[in-house]
Amino acid sequence: MSNEWVEWHRQYDEGDKLLAGRLKLVQERIREALDRSPAGPIRIISLCAGDGRDILGALEGHPRANDVRARLVEITPELAEQARVRAARQGLAGIEVVTGDASATTAYESAVPARLALVCGVFGNITDDDIRNTIDHLPELCAPDATVIWTRGRFEPDLTPTIRRWFRDAGFEELTFEPISETTASVGTNRLVGTPRPFRPGVRLFTFLPKEERPSQRARKKGEP
Repeated sequence: MSNEWVEWHRQYDEGDKLLAGRLKLVQERIREALDRSPAGPIRIISLCAGDGRDILGALEGHPRANDVRARLVEITPELAEQARVRAARQGLAGIEVVTGDASATTAYESAVPARLALVCGVFGNITDDDIRNTIDHLPELCAPDATVIWTRGRFEPDLTPTIRRWFRDAGFEELTFEPISETTASVGTNRLVGTPRPFRPGVRLFTFLPKEERPSQRARKKGEP
């Protein structure tokens, strides 16, 4: 598993069009969420954070960078260490990188309620039921008016219309939903308008499927970008 995800992240540096477009859009939405945040510390959580390049890239040069108190949870030690090194290089003392399982709420204890939650690179690798379960539990991890940024491919059958409805059902209004041109990738941004719920540790959110069973593999098998 470790080698798989390290290799996957190397595609960023190899100029993968889908990943580059998605990363750029996610970083833009992160910066906008920071701009909307009230004065004071900004709590952020990132599920399956990888090497943290989305949030760390967004914080470069941002005036609120030193207000951020983020927990990045990543199970692959090499990627987690890369995130730590970059955060230290950028002088971001408020970034905590945890090498651990992002799929259970216990990983976010003492780091929530979050003003911003990143669920990027997750929904294409789990079952539909686990996507809905994760969305249903996000109000337990989010502060009032929190922003959630998520990604999912629009490969057939396209689940993104259903995912958008699940967010509405869970008390989130949609701020943006943006397909990335010439790819199947898309980025959604939602704001919690419903009532946050008390945090509960030990809740299982999702389980990554074996590689050959992941929805994201459908696009790759068809040769789509």
